[in-house]
Amino acid sequence: MFADQVNIIIRSGSGGDGHVSFRRELYVPAGGPNGGDGGRGGDIIFVVDKGLNNLSDFRRNKKYSATNGEEGGKNRCHGKDGQDLIIKVPEGTVIRDTKTGLVIADMSHGNERQTILKGGRGGKGNMHYATSTMQAPKYAQPGKPGMELAVTLELKVIADVGLVGYPNVGKSTLLSRVTNARPKIANYHFTTLNPIQGVVDLPDEQGFVMADIPGIIDGASAGAGLGFEFLRHIERTKVLVHVVDAAGSEGRDPIEDIYHINEELKSYKADLEHKPQIIAANKLDILPEEEAQQIADRLRKEFEPQGYTVMPISAVTGKGVKELLYKIREMLNNLDEEPIVFQPEYIPQKETVEEPFEVYRDPDEERTFVVEGPRIERMLGYTNLESEKGFAFFQKFLKENGILKMLEQLGIRDGDTVRMYGHEFDYYK
Repeated sequence: MFADQVNIIIRSGSGGDGHVSFRRELYVPAGGPNGGDGGRGGDIIFVVDKGLNNLSDFRRNKKYSATNGEEGGKNRCHGKDGQDLIIKVPEGTVIRDTKTGLVIADMSHGNERQTILKGGRGGKGNMHYATSTMQAPKYAQPGKPGMELAVTLELKVIADVGLVGYPNVGKSTLLSRVTNARPKIANYHFTTLNPIQGVVDLPDEQGFVMADIPGIIDGASAGAGLGFEFLRHIERTKVLVHVVDAAGSEGRDPIEDIYHINEELKSYKADLEHKPQIIAANKLDILPEEEAQQIADRLRKEFEPQGYTVMPISAVTGKGVKELLYKIREMLNNLDEEPIVFQPEYIPQKETVEEPFEVYRDPDEERTFVVEGPRIERMLGYTNLESEKGFAFFQKFLKENGILKMLEQLGIRDGDTVRMYGHEFDYYK
Protein backbone atom coordinates (compact mmCIF):
# COMPACT_ATOMS: atom_id res chain seq x y z
CA MET A 1 0.00 0.00 0.00
CA PHE A 2 1.22 3.49 -0.88
CA ALA A 3 2.03 5.60 2.17
CA ASP A 4 3.06 9.25 2.15
CA GLN A 5 2.75 10.08 5.86
CA VAL A 6 3.78 7.99 8.87
CA ASN A 7 4.52 8.58 12.54
CA ILE A 8 7.54 6.87 14.08
CA ILE A 9 9.65 7.12 17.22
CA ILE A 10 13.42 7.54 16.96
CA ARG A 11 15.96 7.21 19.74
CA SER A 12 19.68 7.88 19.75
CA GLY A 13 22.02 5.76 21.86
CA SER A 14 23.02 6.66 25.39
CA GLY A 15 26.66 7.32 26.20
CA GLY A 16 28.51 4.74 28.26
CA ASP A 17 29.37 5.57 31.87
CA GLY A 18 32.86 6.58 32.85
CA HIS A 19 34.71 3.96 34.89
CA VAL A 20 36.08 4.14 38.44
CA SER A 21 39.29 2.16 38.98
CA PHE A 22 42.82 2.58 40.37
CA ARG A 23 46.21 1.22 39.44
CA ARG A 24 46.87 -2.00 41.30
CA GLU A 25 50.42 -3.08 40.50
CA LEU A 26 53.21 -4.67 42.43
CA TYR A 27 55.51 -2.08 43.98
CA VAL A 28 52.96 0.67 43.28
CA PRO A 29 51.37 1.04 46.74
CA ALA A 30 49.23 4.09 45.95
CA GLY A 31 48.34 3.88 42.27
CA GLY A 32 46.36 6.78 40.86
CA PRO A 33 42.93 6.68 39.20
CA ASN A 34 42.86 5.04 35.77
CA GLY A 35 39.18 4.66 34.96
CA GLY A 36 38.51 5.14 31.23
CA ASP A 37 35.81 7.13 29.44
CA GLY A 38 32.51 5.68 28.24
CA GLY A 39 31.76 5.31 24.55
CA ARG A 40 29.57 7.71 22.59
CA GLY A 41 25.97 6.68 21.86
CA GLY A 42 24.95 6.07 18.25
CA ASP A 43 23.34 8.86 16.17
CA ILE A 44 20.06 8.71 14.24
CA ILE A 45 20.85 9.64 10.63
CA PHE A 46 18.36 10.05 7.78
CA VAL A 47 19.61 9.33 4.25
CA VAL A 48 17.85 9.79 0.90
CA ASP A 49 17.40 6.57 -1.10
CA LYS A 50 16.36 7.48 -4.65
CA GLY A 51 15.15 3.94 -5.19
CA LEU A 52 12.27 4.54 -2.76
CA ASN A 53 9.06 6.30 -3.78
CA ASN A 54 6.87 5.99 -0.68
CA LEU A 55 6.97 5.41 3.08
CA SER A 56 5.19 2.04 3.22
CA ASP A 57 8.18 0.29 4.85
CA PHE A 58 7.62 2.37 7.99
CA ARG A 59 4.15 0.92 8.53
CA ARG A 60 5.67 -2.33 9.79
CA ASN A 61 8.20 -0.86 12.20
CA LYS A 62 7.37 2.18 14.31
CA LYS A 63 10.43 2.49 16.58
CA TYR A 64 14.05 2.99 15.52
CA SER A 65 16.93 3.00 18.01
CA ALA A 66 20.69 3.41 17.71
CA THR A 67 22.87 1.38 20.08
CA ASN A 68 24.33 2.62 23.36
CA GLY A 69 27.99 3.30 24.05
CA GLU A 70 29.79 0.88 26.33
CA GLU A 71 31.16 1.69 29.78
CA GLY A 72 34.79 2.70 30.06
CA GLY A 73 37.26 0.21 31.47
CA LYS A 74 40.21 0.14 33.80
CA ASN A 75 43.71 1.07 32.67
CA ARG A 76 42.29 4.11 30.85
CA CYS A 77 40.41 1.93 28.34
CA HIS A 78 37.80 3.81 26.32
CA GLY A 79 34.37 2.17 26.00
CA LYS A 80 33.21 1.16 22.50
CA ASP A 81 31.08 3.75 20.70
CA GLY A 82 27.47 2.88 19.89
CA GLN A 83 26.57 2.16 16.26
CA ASP A 84 24.77 4.88 14.29
CA LEU A 85 21.37 3.99 12.82
CA ILE A 86 20.83 4.91 9.16
CA ILE A 87 17.18 5.43 8.19
CA LYS A 88 16.53 5.54 4.44
CA VAL A 89 13.69 7.69 3.10
CA PRO A 90 12.49 8.77 -0.37
CA GLU A 91 13.69 12.08 -1.77
CA GLY A 92 11.24 14.81 -0.82
CA THR A 93 10.54 13.52 2.69
CA VAL A 94 9.91 16.25 5.25
CA ILE A 95 10.68 15.31 8.87
CA ARG A 96 8.54 17.07 11.48
CA ASP A 97 8.30 17.00 15.25
CA THR A 98 5.00 15.18 15.80
CA LYS A 99 4.10 17.16 18.91
CA THR A 100 4.51 20.65 17.44
CA GLY A 101 4.34 20.00 13.69
CA LEU A 102 7.53 22.04 13.19
CA VAL A 103 9.93 21.09 10.39
CA ILE A 104 13.17 19.42 11.50
CA ALA A 105 14.58 18.64 8.05
CA ASP A 106 13.60 18.53 4.38
CA MET A 107 15.35 15.65 2.63
CA SER A 108 15.40 17.18 -0.85
CA HIS A 109 17.42 19.30 -3.25
CA GLY A 110 20.88 18.19 -2.20
CA ASN A 111 20.15 17.46 1.45
CA GLU A 112 20.73 13.72 1.16
CA ARG A 113 22.13 12.95 4.61
CA GLN A 114 21.31 14.59 7.93
CA THR A 115 21.87 13.67 11.54
CA ILE A 116 18.57 14.24 13.35
CA LEU A 117 19.45 13.02 16.86
CA LYS A 118 22.96 12.96 18.29
CA GLY A 119 23.92 10.12 20.57
CA GLY A 120 24.68 10.77 24.20
CA ARG A 121 28.25 11.71 25.07
CA GLY A 122 30.24 9.13 26.99
CA GLY A 123 30.99 9.90 30.62
CA LYS A 124 34.50 10.73 31.76
CA GLY A 125 36.37 8.20 33.84
CA ASN A 126 37.73 9.03 37.29
CA MET A 127 41.20 9.58 35.83
CA HIS A 128 40.00 13.07 34.83
CA TYR A 129 39.05 14.14 38.35
CA ALA A 130 42.32 13.76 40.25
CA THR A 131 43.45 17.04 41.78
CA SER A 132 46.08 18.06 44.32
CA THR A 133 43.46 17.89 47.07
CA MET A 134 41.55 14.88 45.76
CA GLN A 135 44.04 12.32 44.46
CA ALA A 136 41.75 9.29 44.63
CA PRO A 137 38.32 10.33 43.27
CA LYS A 138 35.77 7.57 43.71
CA TYR A 139 33.36 8.94 41.15
CA ALA A 140 33.10 9.10 37.37
CA GLN A 141 30.77 10.91 35.03
CA PRO A 142 27.67 9.01 33.93
CA GLY A 143 27.01 8.77 30.20
CA LYS A 144 24.56 11.24 28.69
CA PRO A 145 21.20 9.63 27.96
CA GLY A 146 20.12 9.28 24.34
CA MET A 147 17.27 11.37 22.99
CA GLU A 148 13.85 9.99 22.07
CA LEU A 149 11.56 11.88 19.72
CA ALA A 150 8.27 11.21 17.96
CA VAL A 151 8.56 12.40 14.36
CA THR A 152 6.22 12.55 11.40
CA LEU A 153 7.61 11.64 7.99
CA GLU A 154 5.71 13.41 5.23
CA LEU A 155 6.47 12.76 1.57
CA LYS A 156 5.96 15.69 -0.79
CA VAL A 157 6.74 14.87 -4.41
CA ILE A 158 9.30 16.99 -6.21
CA ALA A 159 7.77 18.12 -9.49
CA ASP A 160 7.69 21.37 -11.48
CA VAL A 161 4.13 20.80 -12.64
CA GLY A 162 1.19 19.19 -10.87
CA LEU A 163 -1.87 17.86 -12.67
CA VAL A 164 -4.98 18.44 -10.58
CA GLY A 165 -8.66 17.85 -11.14
CA TYR A 166 -11.52 15.53 -10.40
CA PRO A 167 -11.07 11.78 -10.87
CA ASN A 168 -11.46 10.42 -14.38
CA VAL A 169 -10.88 13.72 -16.21
CA GLY A 170 -7.86 12.45 -18.16
CA LYS A 171 -4.85 13.36 -16.01
CA SER A 172 -3.29 9.89 -16.23
CA THR A 173 -3.90 9.76 -19.98
CA LEU A 174 -2.20 13.15 -20.42
CA LEU A 175 0.77 12.14 -18.29
CA SER A 176 1.26 8.89 -20.21
CA ARG A 177 1.17 10.78 -23.52
CA VAL A 178 3.76 13.44 -22.66
CA THR A 179 6.17 11.53 -20.38
CA ASN A 180 7.74 8.11 -19.93
CA ALA A 181 5.41 7.41 -17.00
CA ARG A 182 2.95 4.58 -17.46
CA PRO A 183 0.13 4.98 -14.95
CA LYS A 184 -2.75 2.51 -14.94
CA ILE A 185 -5.60 4.02 -16.91
CA ALA A 186 -9.21 2.92 -16.66
CA ASN A 187 -12.64 4.47 -16.64
CA TYR A 188 -12.96 4.28 -12.85
CA HIS A 189 -12.87 6.89 -10.15
CA PHE A 190 -9.70 6.90 -8.02
CA THR A 191 -7.82 4.57 -10.35
CA THR A 192 -4.69 6.55 -9.47
CA LEU A 193 -3.97 5.95 -5.80
CA ASN A 194 -0.51 7.50 -5.57
CA PRO A 195 1.29 10.43 -7.18
CA ILE A 196 3.03 9.43 -10.41
CA GLN A 197 5.84 11.48 -11.92
CA GLY A 198 7.31 11.66 -15.39
CA VAL A 199 9.81 13.82 -17.28
CA VAL A 200 8.57 15.94 -20.19
CA ASP A 201 11.26 16.32 -22.87
CA LEU A 202 10.85 19.19 -25.34
CA PRO A 203 12.97 19.16 -28.52
CA ASP A 204 14.28 22.73 -28.29
CA GLU A 205 13.48 23.60 -24.68
CA GLN A 206 14.53 22.48 -21.23
CA GLY A 207 12.37 19.65 -19.95
CA PHE A 208 10.44 19.56 -16.69
CA VAL A 209 8.97 17.09 -14.22
CA MET A 210 5.21 16.57 -14.23
CA ALA A 211 3.24 14.74 -11.53
CA ASP A 212 -0.28 13.36 -11.62
CA ILE A 213 -1.80 14.24 -8.25
CA PRO A 214 -4.57 11.73 -7.39
CA GLY A 215 -8.16 12.84 -7.78
CA ILE A 216 -9.44 15.47 -5.37
CA ILE A 217 -13.08 15.55 -4.35
CA ASP A 218 -15.32 18.01 -2.55
CA GLY A 219 -14.35 18.13 1.10
CA ALA A 220 -10.84 16.78 0.48
CA SER A 221 -9.23 19.56 2.51
CA ALA A 222 -11.38 18.51 5.47
CA GLY A 223 -10.26 14.90 5.16
CA ALA A 224 -12.95 13.49 2.86
CA GLY A 225 -12.01 10.65 0.53
CA LEU A 226 -8.43 10.21 -0.59
CA GLY A 227 -7.89 13.81 -1.62
CA PHE A 228 -6.60 15.06 1.73
CA GLU A 229 -3.82 12.48 1.64
CA PHE A 230 -2.40 13.97 -1.55
CA LEU A 231 -3.01 17.72 -1.35
CA ARG A 232 0.40 18.00 0.35
CA HIS A 233 2.09 16.94 -2.89
CA ILE A 234 0.94 20.11 -4.61
CA GLU A 235 2.99 22.27 -2.24
CA ARG A 236 6.32 21.80 -4.06
CA THR A 237 4.94 22.30 -7.58
CA LYS A 238 5.47 25.61 -9.35
CA VAL A 239 2.66 25.43 -11.92
CA LEU A 240 -0.69 23.68 -11.66
CA VAL A 241 -2.41 22.28 -14.73
CA HIS A 242 -6.08 21.93 -13.93
CA VAL A 243 -7.39 19.17 -16.17
CA VAL A 244 -11.16 19.44 -16.54
CA ASP A 245 -13.74 17.30 -18.33
CA ALA A 246 -14.87 20.18 -20.51
CA ALA A 247 -17.38 17.98 -22.32
CA GLY A 248 -19.18 17.19 -19.05
CA SER A 249 -19.22 13.52 -20.00
CA GLU A 250 -20.12 12.53 -16.43
CA GLY A 251 -22.85 15.09 -16.01
CA ARG A 252 -20.83 17.72 -14.15
CA ASP A 253 -20.41 21.34 -15.15
CA PRO A 254 -16.72 22.11 -15.95
CA ILE A 255 -16.90 25.65 -14.55
CA GLU A 256 -18.26 24.40 -11.24
CA ASP A 257 -15.57 21.69 -11.17
CA ILE A 258 -12.81 24.28 -11.47
CA TYR A 259 -14.24 26.44 -8.71
CA HIS A 260 -14.72 23.44 -6.43
CA ILE A 261 -11.14 22.20 -6.87
CA ASN A 262 -9.69 25.67 -6.31
CA GLU A 263 -11.78 26.02 -3.16
CA GLU A 264 -10.27 22.76 -1.87
CA LEU A 265 -6.76 24.07 -2.62
CA LYS A 266 -7.54 27.30 -0.77
CA SER A 267 -9.02 25.47 2.22
CA TYR A 268 -6.00 23.19 2.55
CA LYS A 269 -3.47 26.03 2.35
CA ALA A 270 -4.26 29.60 1.43
CA ASP A 271 -1.32 30.12 -0.94
CA LEU A 272 -2.03 27.07 -3.14
CA GLU A 273 -4.81 28.79 -5.07
CA HIS A 274 -2.35 31.54 -6.08
CA LYS A 275 0.05 29.20 -7.86
CA PRO A 276 0.20 29.84 -11.62
CA GLN A 277 -2.51 27.72 -13.18
CA ILE A 278 -3.43 26.56 -16.66
CA ILE A 279 -6.85 25.13 -17.39
CA ALA A 280 -6.55 22.17 -19.77
CA ALA A 281 -10.05 21.76 -21.23
CA ASN A 282 -9.97 18.04 -22.01
CA LYS A 283 -12.32 15.65 -23.86
CA LEU A 284 -13.66 18.25 -26.28
CA ASP A 285 -12.89 15.81 -29.11
CA ILE A 286 -16.00 13.79 -28.19
CA LEU A 287 -18.26 16.75 -29.03
CA PRO A 288 -19.20 18.27 -32.38
CA GLU A 289 -16.72 20.96 -33.33
CA GLU A 290 -19.17 23.85 -32.99
CA GLU A 291 -20.29 22.76 -29.51
CA ALA A 292 -16.71 22.21 -28.42
CA GLN A 293 -15.81 25.73 -29.53
CA GLN A 294 -18.72 27.19 -27.57
CA ILE A 295 -17.61 25.44 -24.38
CA ALA A 296 -14.00 26.58 -24.84
CA ASP A 297 -15.17 30.18 -25.34
CA ARG A 298 -17.35 29.91 -22.21
CA LEU A 299 -14.38 28.76 -20.14
CA ARG A 300 -12.16 31.54 -21.48
CA LYS A 301 -14.80 34.19 -20.75
CA GLU A 302 -15.14 32.92 -17.18
CA PHE A 303 -11.50 32.35 -16.19
CA GLU A 304 -9.12 34.38 -18.38
CA PRO A 305 -10.19 37.67 -16.67
CA GLN A 306 -9.03 35.97 -13.43
CA GLY A 307 -5.55 35.40 -14.87
CA TYR A 308 -5.91 31.77 -15.93
CA THR A 309 -4.92 30.49 -19.36
CA VAL A 310 -7.49 28.16 -20.94
CA MET A 311 -6.21 25.64 -23.51
CA PRO A 312 -8.48 23.09 -25.23
CA ILE A 313 -6.80 19.68 -25.56
CA SER A 314 -7.47 16.04 -26.21
CA ALA A 315 -5.29 13.77 -24.10
CA VAL A 316 -6.43 10.82 -26.24
CA THR A 317 -5.73 12.20 -29.73
CA GLY A 318 -2.96 14.62 -28.72
CA LYS A 319 -4.68 17.68 -30.18
CA GLY A 320 -3.52 20.86 -28.41
CA VAL A 321 -1.11 18.92 -26.14
CA LYS A 322 2.08 20.26 -27.75
CA GLU A 323 0.85 23.84 -27.36
CA LEU A 324 0.02 23.11 -23.72
CA LEU A 325 3.55 21.85 -22.99
CA TYR A 326 5.22 24.90 -24.52
CA LYS A 327 2.89 27.19 -22.57
CA ILE A 328 3.90 25.39 -19.36
CA ARG A 329 7.57 25.80 -20.24
CA GLU A 330 7.02 29.51 -20.90
CA MET A 331 5.39 29.95 -17.50
CA LEU A 332 8.21 28.06 -15.76
CA ASN A 333 10.80 30.25 -17.47
CA ASN A 334 9.14 33.33 -16.00
CA LEU A 335 9.16 31.96 -12.46
CA ASP A 336 11.82 31.95 -9.79
CA GLU A 337 13.88 28.80 -10.36
CA GLU A 338 14.67 28.45 -6.66
CA PRO A 339 13.51 25.03 -5.48
CA ILE A 340 10.69 24.86 -2.95
CA VAL A 341 12.39 23.71 0.24
CA PHE A 342 10.82 23.59 3.70
CA GLN A 343 13.22 25.35 6.05
CA PRO A 344 14.02 23.88 9.49
CA GLU A 345 11.91 25.30 12.30
CA TYR A 346 13.00 23.08 15.17
CA ILE A 347 16.32 21.55 16.19
CA PRO A 348 16.19 18.81 18.83
CA GLN A 349 18.44 19.96 21.67
CA LYS A 350 20.24 17.81 24.19
CA GLU A 351 20.34 18.78 27.82
CA THR A 352 23.66 19.95 29.21
CA VAL A 353 25.95 17.19 30.43
CA GLU A 354 26.04 17.14 34.22
CA GLU A 355 29.27 16.53 36.08
CA PRO A 356 29.25 13.79 38.74
CA PHE A 357 29.22 14.17 42.50
CA GLU A 358 29.47 11.86 45.50
CA VAL A 359 27.84 11.86 48.94
CA TYR A 360 29.32 9.69 51.72
CA ARG A 361 30.06 9.46 55.46
CA ASP A 362 33.49 10.67 56.56
CA PRO A 363 35.21 7.48 57.75
CA ASP A 364 37.43 9.42 60.20
CA GLU A 365 34.91 11.75 61.82
CA GLU A 366 31.68 10.63 63.44
CA ARG A 367 28.50 12.41 62.40
CA THR A 368 30.26 14.11 59.47
CA PHE A 369 29.23 13.73 55.85
CA VAL A 370 31.12 14.76 52.72
CA VAL A 371 29.65 16.05 49.44
CA GLU A 372 32.17 16.43 46.64
CA GLY A 373 32.61 16.33 42.89
CA PRO A 374 33.15 18.73 39.97
CA ARG A 375 29.52 19.85 39.91
CA ILE A 376 29.61 20.76 43.61
CA GLU A 377 32.95 22.54 43.32
CA ARG A 378 31.75 24.53 40.30
CA MET A 379 28.49 25.52 42.02
CA LEU A 380 30.31 26.77 45.11
CA GLY A 381 32.67 28.73 42.89
CA TYR A 382 29.92 30.94 41.47
CA THR A 383 27.58 31.09 44.50
CA ASN A 384 27.90 33.79 47.19
CA LEU A 385 26.87 31.95 50.34
CA GLU A 386 27.09 35.17 52.38
CA SER A 387 24.04 36.64 50.63
CA GLU A 388 20.47 35.60 51.34
CA LYS A 389 19.74 34.94 47.67
CA GLY A 390 22.96 32.99 47.23
CA PHE A 391 22.26 30.75 50.22
CA ALA A 392 18.68 30.18 49.03
CA PHE A 393 20.05 29.14 45.62
CA PHE A 394 22.49 26.79 47.37
CA GLN A 395 19.70 25.09 49.32
CA LYS A 396 17.56 24.76 46.18
CA PHE A 397 20.52 23.20 44.34
CA LEU A 398 20.94 20.58 47.09
CA LYS A 399 17.26 19.69 46.96
CA GLU A 400 16.80 19.61 43.16
CA ASN A 401 19.87 17.46 42.63
CA GLY A 402 18.79 14.91 45.21
CA ILE A 403 21.68 15.63 47.60
CA LEU A 404 19.46 16.18 50.64
CA LYS A 405 17.65 12.92 49.92
CA MET A 406 20.95 11.06 49.61
CA LEU A 407 22.12 12.47 52.96
CA GLU A 408 18.89 11.31 54.58
CA GLN A 409 19.34 7.83 53.12
CA LEU A 410 22.80 7.72 54.70
CA GLY A 411 21.21 8.46 58.10
CA ILE A 412 22.06 12.10 58.66
CA ARG A 413 20.51 13.65 61.78
CA ASP A 414 19.91 17.17 63.05
CA GLY A 415 23.18 18.73 64.19
CA ASP A 416 25.39 16.58 61.96
CA THR A 417 28.08 18.27 59.85
CA VAL A 418 28.16 18.44 56.05
CA ARG A 419 31.52 19.30 54.52
CA MET A 420 31.94 20.69 50.99
CA TYR A 421 35.30 21.96 49.74
CA GLY A 422 36.32 23.97 52.79
CA HIS A 423 32.76 24.83 53.81
CA GLU A 424 31.10 23.18 56.81
CA PHE A 425 27.34 23.33 57.47
CA ASP A 426 25.22 22.07 60.32
CA TYR A 427 22.31 19.97 59.08
CA TYR A 428 18.79 20.68 60.34
CA LYS A 429 15.70 19.34 58.64
